[in-house]
Amino acid sequence: MYTNWDEIDIAPGARALEVAGWEVRTVGSTEPDAIARVAADATALCLGYAPLGRELLGRLGRLRIVATLSAGYDMVDVDAATEHGVWVATIPDAAVDEVAGHALAMALALSRHLPWADRAVRAGSWRLEVASPPRAPSTLTFGLLGLGRIGRRAADLARGVFGHVIAHDPHVPADQWPAGVRRLSRDDLVGRADVLSLHLPLTPESKGIVDAKLLARMPAGAFLVNVSRGGLVDHDALLAALESGHLAGAGLDVLDVEPPPADHPAIRHPRVLLTPHTAFLSDRSLDLYPRRQAENVLVWQRTGRPLSPVRELS
Repeated sequence: MYTNWDEIDIAPGARALEVAGWEVRTVGSTEPDAIARVAADATALCLGYAPLGRELLGRLGRLRIVATLSAGYDMVDVDAATEHGVWVATIPDAAVDEVAGHALAMALALSRHLPWADRAVRAGSWRLEVASPPRAPSTLTFGLLGLGRIGRRAADLARGVFGHVIAHDPHVPADQWPAGVRRLSRDDLVGRADVLSLHLPLTPESKGIVDAKLLARMPAGAFLVNVSRGGLVDHDALLAALESGHLAGAGLDVLDVEPPPADHPAIRHPRVLLTPHTAFLSDRSLDLYPRRQAENVLVWQRTGRPLSPVRELS
C-alpha cells in the first residue's frame, strides 16, 4: 500500500509490484486514521513522508515491511517497528550525486554571494560590492558533518574547488576514511569550517545538533548548508546567528516545518538561500526512487530481507 508521495510518480514502482502479484492500494494521505483504514490488512507499506509511529504500527497487525521513498527514515518509529517484527528499508543511493551536487552548489552560491548579487541587480543596482567582497573558494575550508554516501561524494566534489576539506564522522573506520579529507573532532571541525555542510540522518541523537552553542563555535562570517533534514537545526538559533552577523548566510533545502508557513522567518531573511526540499531531484532520481522502493519490497518477498534495511531483524 502507498501513502502520500507528493510530486513523485509512483506508477513504475506500483507496476513492478502488480506484475509480481501484489494488490496495490493508495491512500494519498498522511493522516493515521486514513492510513489505518486502507492498510488494515496490508503486508507492505510504501511510505512517503507520512509519520508512522507506535500507535499506528499497532493498528497494522499484518504489516511486515515499510519501504520509505527516501534515504531518510525519521518518519518511522524504528524501535516500535522492530518490536513488531517489521522491516524498515530506505533508498540510500538513488540521489547521491544530486544531493551532493546541490550541497556544493549552495556552498558556492553563498561563498560567492550570488543570491545577494542577483537580488541587487533585479532591484536596479549594477555596482561592485567592495566593502565586503567574497573570498576566493581556494582560500576557504569546506567542512562536512557526516561522511556517508552523500557526504563522501560532496567531499569529492569540494576537493576540486575549496582549499581544504575537513570532516567529522565517528562511524567511519580509519581504514575507510577517504583520502584528501582531514579527520577532525566535531568541535575542531565546527571551529575551522568556513562552510559547514550537514550530511546526517535525523535521529533522536542528532535532532537539534546545530544549536546556539555549535553556531557560536563556527568562524565569524561562515556559512551553513543543510540538504539533510530540517530537524538537525535549531532554526531560532540559526536566525539569531544570522541577525547578529556572526554567520554570513545559510543554504537550506530543508526546514523544520515543510511546507513552511508564509511567516516562517527563514523565508523572509535576506541571507538565507532556500530550495523546496529538491536536492534529490533529477530526471534520473524521479525514476529511480519509486523503482527502488518497490525493489525493497520485492527483494524482501523473495529472500526475507529487503535490499537496504535500517536495522537487521533477528
